[in-house]
Amino acid sequence: MSTFEQTGQRQRQGTRQGTPARTTRPGSDGEHLVQQRTGTTERADTFYAEQVLDRLNTRMREFVARQEMFFLATADGDGECDNTFRAGPPGFLHVLDDRTLAYPEYRGNGVQASLGNIEENPHVGILMVDFLRDRIGLHVNGRARIVADADMRRAHAGLAIDPVPGRRAQAWVEIAVEEAYIHCAKHIPHLQKVPPRGPGRAWGTDDHRRKGGDFFGAAAEAPERGPYLPPPRADAATWRAEAEKALEKAERRAAEAESEEQAFGGWFNRGASV
Repeated sequence: MSTFEQTGQRQRQGTRQGTPARTTRPGSDGEHLVQQRTGTTERADTFYAEQVLDRLNTRMREFVARQEMFFLATADGDGECDNTFRAGPPGFLHVLDDRTLAYPEYRGNGVQASLGNIEENPHVGILMVDFLRDRIGLHVNGRARIVADADMRRAHAGLAIDPVPGRRAQAWVEIAVEEAYIHCAKHIPHLQKVPPRGPGRAWGTDDHRRKGGDFFGAAAEAPERGPYLPPPRADAATWRAEAEKALEKAERRAAEAESEEQAFGGWFNRGASV
């Protein structure tokens, strides 16, 4: 019996026990095509059936609650991608419930690349990797929205205010979980923490040297690239009009996506075959 047939048999048995069968394959059409091309469809179906959840189970929630960092992938409305890193004290990525995560945005370089992408395109991907203890990873994919600090605290009164000034939330990103699955251990290096040295991490600092200085020499090469002359800033009224247009466009895209996907809440809840 093939893996796919075994999976189907388990699904049918689950249906007899009152659990609905899952008939939709998660993932993109592109990954399904490459699976067929490379002969990995059965392996992928086993992974989908056994490892891909549409919520965070107990072990996943415990894992998230002790992480001090994660990698965040976003893309703008045209699909141009950005990948970045977020860090904080254990639990800074908050588990609000089994379908919702939230993390604070601290003071950064002012570019706001991730938040800007989320304004245009709510799809995000989070990767947490435990290099120190369990040497395992967790992927979480979902839809994000930006929430003001005051609004987040009104909705979740138990959120503590971080005593470190550089870790005060300037805004929050709330993520509705759509997929959660393991990142296997076999290629994750096992690292060790070293004792803190010097003054410690400079959360929220604008000090050029403590932020890393010109480590890659980009600033030193700036004269070779010619002067940077950004266009003049618009007056407040013009800026506000342009911002409203951008927000209206983002809201229209979000409404169209929700209509097309019928408020996608995870592949477990969809019945159409793929």
